Amino acid sequence: QVQLVESGGGLVQAGGSLRLSCAASGRTFSSYSMAWFRQAPGKERELVAAISWSGGRIEYEDSVKGRFIISRDNAKNTVYLHMNSLKPEDTAVYYCAAFYGGGQNLANIRAYDSWGQGTQVTVSS
Repeated sequence: QVQLVESGGGLVQAGGSLRLSCAASGRTFSSYSMAWFRQAPGKERELVAAISWSGGRIEYEDSVKGRFIISRDNAKNTVYLHMNSLKPEDTAVYYCAAFYGGGQNLANIRAYDSWGQGTQVTVSS
């Protein structure tokens, strides 16, 4: 497993932008597939975006396509979530997650065995 620490959350007005960062410990970050999930009050945790260990596969939840971009910098052991055109319905706690390798479905929450503590994103209308 890898230890994950998120940062970059906060309060933003609708239409604004934020960039979330997830810093990972360990020397094998480049071998981990990474993802961002979010959980709003009273709702289940859902996938927002995921990127495979190689960067060759990327998936997005339908409501964020065209607005959010996931990227990774293996030299910095960091994965990012660039969020643009934010909407009030994007309000949630955002979690970074990881699993080793890339042989599993990126959208399967059960594939992820390392989780960060979460960072709050609040979008005001």
